[in-house]
Amino acid sequence: GLRTHSRNSDILELNCEAGKTGVKQVCVVPATSPQLRLTPASPLCSLLFRSALSLAVLAPVHQQDTHVPSLAVHVKQWLSRPPFSAETQLDLTSHCNATCYQKGGQQPDVKLLAKQLTFETLYSDGSRAPTTVTVALSRGKDAARRRRRRHQIYGEDGRFNVRGDHFLPDYPFSTAVHISTGCTGILVSPHHVLTAAHCVHDGKDYVRGARKLEVSFLTPRYQAGRFSPAKPLVRWVRVRRTRFPKGWIQGPQEISMDFDYALLEVSWPLCRPFMRLSVAPSLEELAGKRIHFSGFDSDRPGELVYRFCPVEDESSELIYQHCDARPGASGSGLYGLVWDSALERWERKVFGIFFSHQWLELDGENCDFNMAVRFTPLKITQICYWLLGNHVNCSKDLAEKWDRVAILGLPRAKA
Repeated sequence: GLRTHSRNSDILELNCEAGKTGVKQVCVVPATSPQLRLTPASPLCSLLFRSALSLAVLAPVHQQDTHVPSLAVHVKQWLSRPPFSAETQLDLTSHCNATCYQKGGQQPDVKLLAKQLTFETLYSDGSRAPTTVTVALSRGKDAARRRRRRHQIYGEDGRFNVRGDHFLPDYPFSTAVHISTGCTGILVSPHHVLTAAHCVHDGKDYVRGARKLEVSFLTPRYQAGRFSPAKPLVRWVRVRRTRFPKGWIQGPQEISMDFDYALLEVSWPLCRPFMRLSVAPSLEELAGKRIHFSGFDSDRPGELVYRFCPVEDESSELIYQHCDARPGASGSGLYGLVWDSALERWERKVFGIFFSHQWLELDGENCDFNMAVRFTPLKITQICYWLLGNHVNCSKDLAEKWDRVAILGLPRAKA
């Protein structure tokens, strides 16, 4: 991919239409760099175009059916109000050895899963309530553990600033939102934002900013009806309700990282394009084996920063990658091109949440990765319940129902 050392580069867009496939050729280049300019006739753009065209017309060879488990809600009771005393951890780092690195191949413990997927809801008035669940797994075979590959160095900074009226309000950049605690989130419905759980709770208590949590998005400035090069406007919206799995607040345990995700419900709908959810595909099912995400990195204040990179490795619960990121990018939604068998085309879908940096000690050697939560069928079922407020809808025909919801818009889930 194209990389630039410029920290203040704009993004140019080159458009080409690919017949009836609807493929849009996009070349990301620094607009202000005199050393690098691309034209529609450049070899690299032609190569990108041919690659995109091939993705649009070819279905993946190995397509597996997703078995969606059942998640039933049982009890709801009110808890005391939290003190909101924790500090937000924007630069979360964890450590892992061969034991936790290789976990995930065992048969899941249904009782343990139910305990971990029991979730807590925080309301805007400071009240909170836990909700217990039971889990019924399908009989489908679990995906086999993927072969581990040796890690590669990160290399030069491969991030791009997203600017301009042709990009900030447009999909997929329109799905990125800024969380008032300093993190990033991704819009998955007009009312809902997915982010990392540690952005609102440190595992012991809610962070101070969670009491009056807000999300914001960037919109370009206009003067006399024309785009202004000044910094974009920031629009803030209050969060009405916050939910995250109890698996995150078990304490400083290795398994906690598997549940570092949360769903925020805003007070009124955000009239912006959002991204549909998907169970995380295997590497063989992910176009180019590449992930993308945009976030509000702390070293570039007021800027939306986009990056992409190949997946280095995966486990049953986590995605290992070397995408360049800084504190503030936590909570960004990982997305990629996933084959949609119903639409018979590749679609951008979010299937993970970027959350931290992890050091691995393997065979006496220290390795490091940037980490992301991987959305399993069970996690998708839980998030679907948070979105729709009805576990029956999430246990049957999930893909078809989500397609309909994506078109009509999500109803507000009941408290």
